[in-house]
Amino acid sequence: MQWVKATIGKDKYKTLVKSDTNMLIADEPKEVGGSDLGFSPDELLASSLAVCTVVTVRMYADRKHWKLDGVEVTVTIQWDKEHAQTHMRKEILLKGDLLPEERQRLLEISERCPTHKMLQNPINIKTIANS
Repeated sequence: MQWVKATIGKDKYKTLVKSDTNMLIADEPKEVGGSDLGFSPDELLASSLAVCTVVTVRMYADRKHWKLDGVEVTVTIQWDKEHAQTHMRKEILLKGDLLPEERQRLLEISERCPTHKMLQNPINIKTIANS
C-alpha cells in the first residue's frame, strides 16, 4: 500500500508532502491566500494523471523498441460544483518517428495507466481521526 503524509504548520497554506522516499511542497495560489510555493491540490491531482500517462506510454514504446523521442501530456481539471462532477482532459503529444498505427496504439495505451483507471472508477475515502 502506498502512502503520503501532508503536514502544515503556521506558514499559512504551505504544506510539506512526504512519502517514505520523497518530499515536495504544496501550497495554495496567492488569490486564495497562499504563497504559491508549490503545486495546488488540484494541480497535484492533475499531475498524477499526467505523470502516469507519460510513464505508461514511454514503457510501452520502450518494450516495442519504437522510435518515441518523447511524450508530453497536458491535463486540465475542472470541478463542476453544480453537478458534483470533476472534468479532466488529457492532451497528448507524441514526439518521434512513429508509424500511424504506432501512434494510435500509444494513444490507446495512454488510457490504461493505473491512475487513469483509478480515477475512472468509484473512489471511497474513509477518514479516521487520530489524537
